[in-house]
Amino acid sequence: MTDSMAKTEKGVIIKGIGGFYYVEVSDKIYECKARGVFRKKNNTPLVGDLVTISITDNGYCTIEKIHHRKNSLVRPPIANIDTLVIVCSTVSPSPNYTVIDKMVSSAVYNGIEPVIVISKSDIKDGKEIFDIYKKTGIKTVLYSSVTHEGLEEIRSLLPNKITAFTGNSGVGKSTLLNKLFPDFNLETGEISEKLGRGRHTTRTVELIKTQNGYVSDTPGFSTVQLEKFNMINKDELQHTFPEFQEFLGECRFTSCSHICEKGCAITEKVKDGTIPKSRHNSYVEMYNEIKDIKEWERRK
Repeated sequence: MTDSMAKTEKGVIIKGIGGFYYVEVSDKIYECKARGVFRKKNNTPLVGDLVTISITDNGYCTIEKIHHRKNSLVRPPIANIDTLVIVCSTVSPSPNYTVIDKMVSSAVYNGIEPVIVISKSDIKDGKEIFDIYKKTGIKTVLYSSVTHEGLEEIRSLLPNKITAFTGNSGVGKSTLLNKLFPDFNLETGEISEKLGRGRHTTRTVELIKTQNGYVSDTPGFSTVQLEKFNMINKDELQHTFPEFQEFLGECRFTSCSHICEKGCAITEKVKDGTIPKSRHNSYVEMYNEIKDIKEWERRK
């Protein structure tokens, strides 16, 4: 059968490994190779991509077109994430605001909606953390794996979206996923068996279909990876803090870096409590980390 006689379908890449891409089309998974033209254009297909594939009678499938990406990350290599759920806990471990805020900024920078989930609210009240992020306008949810507080609110965020979950070890991310999807492990195992995960040692990004959306099984999704490979320019950093936005342009000097300058509208709002101090502290730390990095170093 010739290429011209092959039928075409649209689907989502749910896994890529060893030069093969696994594309889900109407609950059926096709193993595909990518056309060489993508490699020549240095446009590698990514998990999360909406693609058009050709399917022949002999079962040979190829990716013909990668549709527009609304965002993509270098590490982890994934495209079209709608929501990044950042899980932190009230205790064991206590929240590391700088880590949380770096995740939030990376999400905003890449056009991804950040959602803060505060776990273990049954052990210690999470009101302090909740109030900080509520002031920023970022969606924030108090969650308990014991009382199930917040569980349905989190579940309501998932349909028809690609959602990635992240959080430091011990915050309860895996417990949350298993509460959201009681058969999550079984579902993951079944798909992994179909995709041949057991034949490979490389850990890869994978999308698991659920609730008319996808949840990313994203190994290595950490602050370190996001910082190193999706670095923010110092001049763009201010725009990744949503609570700064209405006050930008009100500083005395147009070149204000919002660190400690006289007449800075941002630091004034920190003083009067409008902007949480912990958020500004994170901004200052992040700004100082990236201020001397050259553009070519960012793209290495």
